[in-house]
Amino acid sequence: MATTAAIPATGAAHDASSESGLWSWIATVDHKRIGTLYLFTALFFFLFGGLEAFLIRLQLAQPNQHLVSAEFYNQLFTMHGTTMVFLAVMPLSAAFFNYLIPLQIGARDVAFPRLNAFSYWVYLLGGIFITVPIFFQVAPNGGWFGYAPLTTIQFSGGMNIDFWVMGLQILGISSLAAAFNFITTIINMRAPGMTLMRMPMFTWMSFIVQFLLVLAFPPITIALVFLLFDRFFGTQFYAIAAGADPLLWQHLFWVFGHPEVYILILPAFGLVSEILPTFSKKPLFGYHVMVYSGIMIGFLGFGVWAHHMFAVGLGATADAIFAMATMLIAIPTGVKIFNWIATIWGGEVTFTTPMKFAIGLVALFTIGGISGVMHSSAPADTQQTDTYFVVAHFHYVLFGGSIMGIFGGIYHYFPKMFGRYMSEKLGTWHFWLNFVGMNLTFFPMHFSGLLGMPRRIYTYDAGQGWEKFNLASTIGTALLVIATLVFVINFLKSRKGGAPAPNDAWGAGTLEWSIPSPPPDYNFAEIPVVTSRYPLWDLKHPEMTADLAHSGPDAMTITDAHATPVHEETGHKTAAELGIPMPFPTVKPLFTALGIVIMFGGLLFMHLDKFALAMTITLGGATLLVGSLYAWLTSPLE
Repeated sequence: MATTAAIPATGAAHDASSESGLWSWIATVDHKRIGTLYLFTALFFFLFGGLEAFLIRLQLAQPNQHLVSAEFYNQLFTMHGTTMVFLAVMPLSAAFFNYLIPLQIGARDVAFPRLNAFSYWVYLLGGIFITVPIFFQVAPNGGWFGYAPLTTIQFSGGMNIDFWVMGLQILGISSLAAAFNFITTIINMRAPGMTLMRMPMFTWMSFIVQFLLVLAFPPITIALVFLLFDRFFGTQFYAIAAGADPLLWQHLFWVFGHPEVYILILPAFGLVSEILPTFSKKPLFGYHVMVYSGIMIGFLGFGVWAHHMFAVGLGATADAIFAMATMLIAIPTGVKIFNWIATIWGGEVTFTTPMKFAIGLVALFTIGGISGVMHSSAPADTQQTDTYFVVAHFHYVLFGGSIMGIFGGIYHYFPKMFGRYMSEKLGTWHFWLNFVGMNLTFFPMHFSGLLGMPRRIYTYDAGQGWEKFNLASTIGTALLVIATLVFVINFLKSRKGGAPAPNDAWGAGTLEWSIPSPPPDYNFAEIPVVTSRYPLWDLKHPEMTADLAHSGPDAMTITDAHATPVHEETGHKTAAELGIPMPFPTVKPLFTALGIVIMFGGLLFMHLDKFALAMTITLGGATLLVGSLYAWLTSPLE
């Protein structure tokens, strides 16, 4: 059994584990604390986006209702989509990226701790920037896809779209910073013996997502820059009368928009691929094929964007190519579903709350996937496009897929993050209310959509056959609200009052369960030498992994992960005692992020005919950005 010695200190070791209070969170560069910040912030935005959705459903529950104005309704559906995609689901995935990736690959930290903190603060400030306007009824109102030229100043005056354009630019900076950080971390910081084909499936899916982020965000960045210049500086990138291509925005947006679907769903696939083996007491079936199918999904995801544009008249050749690509991408996705079923088949299945949510994802995402394949047919898509059938499809993918997987991940990794179990009783109530509510909300939309109910309408007349479907969807949304309240109660109560959990709370097989919970700031007192895909099972249940390839007789040297109650943080040795250097906390990333937001925000005053004030604020933000970045880059890390 082999280990490597603890890394010797090169300077004074910083002990972050003893820090507490608000300042320690503001200045933190610990990837686990940053993951926790992402989790709480994204859950708040998830609740906010859910409230927006509930108001939408109340408005549509009956014909000819006027609970909100038409203009505020436009702001609600725009901000609901924007909030859920950019402020809730993506950052919830980022919470797991931050917390789990270093633990799963046997690393003490991420490659760039300060860049990691910077990405969180940019996300938080960008989220506030784009969300606060709704309280003053000047929120973005052009749909989460912001089609130009309808969003140019000619057709969308006021500041509403400005908040959306600049808010998405700010959030894109956060996503790109995180992506470069995790790519570098996964490539360079794996423990000895942690080959690519021994990485846990969540880390693999996250790895693919980081490349999708790096490749998909430049097109929407360019699209937003063009729109920003059109709105603020009088350019004509989207002015059709000046000779602009009327489809330019759609191509740029959907080249980003469809890979974005896989940015949202692949982390949930990774979480499910950790949960199902754990509670089936079997290794993941077809590991290599699952990896290759994930890579293929990422690759093909860039070749299907124009199936969002079948109705714009691209021509038969383009329609045929994108239809075939859309059909083709169903193959690697289907491979994953069959492999998950094969993982469960014949296993010693335990129906815990994480397992229920994981199985729920498999079932609900399958429905969304089937309706997605239906859209690969251009004639069928022409009938369904811009109807509630499409709304049903993508909610089965993103709610039935991403959200179900993320909830499963929260229940699964809560003991690792907080040292306590969440309530199984409340978790079961949450699951069934969520499962029933989700289907009651979105399944009827297939029928209202096929009956011709268009998306984004503010109200509708009676007698079109939509009434009962809309009422059912609103009742389902009420169940989802109740389910979410049950989750919030469970989450908050369990943090302090949940049953204490051992280090390996579920009898899992991967590396993150070998260390105390919550983990110390340095993660691993000794960096393990990994010789297989499930090192804990090799150590404690070798019969489970007898058929897997190993490079040596033993997996690694670890202490019994069941031995120490994880809530006893006093049992941890500090980094100073072990001589492990840790990065110093710093607020420089926060001020750098603040400079970016102020710099963009100053432009808003140009539409108030206050050019001098706009330039003053913008230059002030740029000065804060450059000064903070200089201080950040010239100060020692440890």
